[in-house]
Amino acid sequence: MYIPDYYEYYCRVKLISGFRALEEIPRLLRGLNAARPMIVTDKGVSGAGLLDILTTAFSDEIVVGALADDVPADSELKVVNRLSAVYRAKGCDSIIALGGGSVMDTAKGINIVVSENAEDLMDFTGAGALKRRLNPLIAIPTTAGTGSEVTLVAVVADHENRRKMLFNSYFLLPDAAILDPRMTLTLPPAITAFTAMDALCHAVEAYTCLAKNPLSDAAAWRAISLISRNLLKVISEPGHEKGRLSLAIAATLAGMAFSNSMVGMVHSLGHSVGALCGVPHGTCMAILLPYGLEYNLHKNGRHTAELLLPMAGPDVYARTPEHLRDQEMIARVRRLNRDLREATGGAHACSLKEVQDRDGNPMVTEDHLPVIAEYAQNDGSILYNPEDLNQADLLTVIRAAFEGDPLGPR
Repeated sequence: MYIPDYYEYYCRVKLISGFRALEEIPRLLRGLNAARPMIVTDKGVSGAGLLDILTTAFSDEIVVGALADDVPADSELKVVNRLSAVYRAKGCDSIIALGGGSVMDTAKGINIVVSENAEDLMDFTGAGALKRRLNPLIAIPTTAGTGSEVTLVAVVADHENRRKMLFNSYFLLPDAAILDPRMTLTLPPAITAFTAMDALCHAVEAYTCLAKNPLSDAAAWRAISLISRNLLKVISEPGHEKGRLSLAIAATLAGMAFSNSMVGMVHSLGHSVGALCGVPHGTCMAILLPYGLEYNLHKNGRHTAELLLPMAGPDVYARTPEHLRDQEMIARVRRLNRDLREATGGAHACSLKEVQDRDGNPMVTEDHLPVIAEYAQNDGSILYNPEDLNQADLLTVIRAAFEGDPLGPR
């Protein structure tokens, strides 16, 4: 077992998980001395009836101070600043974030601005900008993917400058996270697929990156096992409550893992593809994950090989020759992507050139690839990648992912 000379692990988020977990929110708010929350969500969540389920769980003592249900698919700087003004104008004292990664990141951004009595989130970029605990924040994920309910990061897009800004602080951790399968039962198959692959990538990169540690390894390992055993089951049986809860727990475990060990080149490239081309983050992660594993094989193939056990089970692990386990792990990731493409009727892409917008137009073109590589070189996640990469290396990887071809030996 890999034991680093030094590591840190921290997750103070109170977790409440179960089939009636939402009903604990009034008690949580009382414990946080809060009674007038702002609910931050998006139109898709409210349109699916999840907001009604949430508010029904409130007792009469909880008064919703404000409802912000217009969070965009990509958390955005102007939205954060605008909703911060609404929070103050309505006299709110806390935030309930109901949604996926964009909602969580938006809520964290709002919490920075209102807690610091500021006007602009940009005042808090850079390491160490936050000095004290923020206002109460309860996170309720409606996708089983980002793990944002237990992470110390927020990613907010600055569309005017075509960049994604990373905020990182222990103070960004929510006070509590609620995992309730009612919140993910309505997820369409394609979204179920790419959000779960996002969680899988978090866990795999956490286990194979430079800052891995025994505690993050344990969380990542269990997350991979839960995803591999439940994802296709839930795609075929969308109302499978235990499977849905298992995926939600997996996403949270993966979030706990990478929040303490960080990630690597898959996220560096994925952040760039998302910022430049608007491709959903989970789709980027699903496509890029096998390429990141391939590129890093000669540096950390032993860790990749170990992951074949939670990914494929003890029988496959035992009958696979030791020197081939790393390659088999990568093959299993590719096979899962292909199975998900079939299970979602082709909605799950396996290469970047397959990704289309709602009008059927390609979202990533060959002309994008050099710029993606240039942007990825400056992404903070790359610092934790096991192998050094320059712009030419990144371009080689992104070209392979664009075509859907194996990276091949290096």
